[in-house]
Amino acid sequence: MWLLPISILLTSVVLSVPLSRYLTWIMEGKYKAPGFLRWFEGRLDSGHQNWKQYTASIIISNIILFVFGFVLLALQPLLPLNPDGKGMLAPDTIFHTTVSFMTNTDLQHISGDVHLSNFEQIFFILTMMFLSASVGFCSLTAIIRAVRSDSHVGNFFVDMWRVVVYMFLPVSLFMGVLYLQDGMPMTYQSSYHVDTLEPGAMGKTDDGQAKQQTIVVGPLAAILPIKQLGTNGGGFYGANGAHPFENPSAWSNYLESVGMTLFPFSLVLMFGRMLKRKRHAVVIYAVMMTMMLGMIGWAIYFNTMKPNPGLTAHPESRSYELLSASAEGGKRTVTVPAVAGLPVDQHLGNLESTELRFGTSAMSTFAAMTTAVTCGAVIGAHDSLNPIAALSPFFGMWINCVFGGKGVGMINLLLFLIIGVFVVGQMVGRTPEYLGKKVGAREMKLAMIALLVHPILILLPTGLFAATDYGMKAENNPGPHGFSEIQYEFASASANNGSGFEGLGDTWGFNANPNPAPTSRAWDIMSGIVIVLSRYIPIVAPIAMAASLGAKKSVPFTLGSMRDDTPTFGCLLLGTILILGALLFLPVAALGPLAEHLGPIPFGG
Repeated sequence: MWLLPISILLTSVVLSVPLSRYLTWIMEGKYKAPGFLRWFEGRLDSGHQNWKQYTASIIISNIILFVFGFVLLALQPLLPLNPDGKGMLAPDTIFHTTVSFMTNTDLQHISGDVHLSNFEQIFFILTMMFLSASVGFCSLTAIIRAVRSDSHVGNFFVDMWRVVVYMFLPVSLFMGVLYLQDGMPMTYQSSYHVDTLEPGAMGKTDDGQAKQQTIVVGPLAAILPIKQLGTNGGGFYGANGAHPFENPSAWSNYLESVGMTLFPFSLVLMFGRMLKRKRHAVVIYAVMMTMMLGMIGWAIYFNTMKPNPGLTAHPESRSYELLSASAEGGKRTVTVPAVAGLPVDQHLGNLESTELRFGTSAMSTFAAMTTAVTCGAVIGAHDSLNPIAALSPFFGMWINCVFGGKGVGMINLLLFLIIGVFVVGQMVGRTPEYLGKKVGAREMKLAMIALLVHPILILLPTGLFAATDYGMKAENNPGPHGFSEIQYEFASASANNGSGFEGLGDTWGFNANPNPAPTSRAWDIMSGIVIVLSRYIPIVAPIAMAASLGAKKSVPFTLGSMRDDTPTFGCLLLGTILILGALLFLPVAALGPLAEHLGPIPFGG
């Protein structure tokens, strides 16, 4: 049970050390590329950029990506590699899908195998996965250069070239070969029509002939490596990593788990190498790993080691008093009757939506890790986690700095770090410092803007949709669980994660769909807005903060200066994250997972 998460984490930690050295070598420009690659790189190099030019390049290039993606999806019926004749998606669904994949979120209100042709999978999905995954990487590199007071922050287009060509492509090719060896499909064929072992299992035609089964395939071995390595997470199939073609075996599941943690782990160490402060990076790494271990342990203990409370017996009826303005005395009594248990052996814990091909703890482990590193790939329905266990993926998305995505997780942690340093400086009566630079009002304002955007973009839409038909008509479950479905959607969108508490009616699908989910258009638009704002504000503001910090003169280290490479600093950073996280999100935790766990039978009592 514990061997799987331990082996995944150990492998990722060991590989992150040499990989961080390679990443530093590439991003510092110390490599010597082959001539034809240098020629392409030279065409992209428009010269050194300051932080404003760098962020403008990010925004402009992403606007171009949006137009490219929107047009490509809108023209799906006219494009090749579409033998099944898949039609055009609804315009709002095209908007949501484009911004989702453009921002590395990959939150899907569609099912790739149903709604997208292989042409779209290759030229839209694959292109977006490579390019969007590099943006956070480049942004962290720009912040490092700014903080260390370089004369410029690099060139965004050159940095993106380096990330895609010298990092993602080689590792993706290697992983793709391993996936092919494990039996993952790699073909331009869209589907196969086969006879079932039991004739008529798929039904019969009007003339009484047995229907054939349609098996959807495609270029999975090309897409899956960057899906995991780029912490994209968008599935070729609706079932994502639970589908046997997208995740054929326990070995492929192990590779996918290591793949999605590899770059997030390595980038923390790259941060230390580029700043020449390795011990500081190790402290940050340890803080992140502590939270990662807590998330995994929590999910396994409360999901894999505990039975599903909805299937267990509750032999006694219970009564609860609820406040009610219309009842006598201001309270009314609600009696929950006894519930008989189902004849299900639960010694292996909660097995609902657990893919046992990978082991009993695999789903819980994957759920914690995919939300910690903002990947969003899944191997089971998070909706089926025991209520209290669901706090683990929620925590990963609320905090959004437990390694996080490639670069963005480290950027988010820097916000908590700056706030923690500022608070401690005020407590001891010293001007706060970080990396030898004084932290002033401008840096604090930018840090708070970037930090507060995330909870605002989760809590406001959640409250709006939970109180209106937008949410109530889309919920698959009433009460706290339905509330959790709503807030999970916006937490996933704001954290650029992409996983879902499935059950929400948020799919319109094809434009010609006669029976779309009634409020799907509102979900497409609001979720898309949250995705866009929560992607770019927390990137631009920290780059501006780093530039402001880097422009200041370094102050000498004295006996009164706080060291940033000690366990004490690590405890300060961890405490800042946990306290701020609790202040921001404990109320919605109480209304969702905690209320469901502690509430009436079958979950509480």
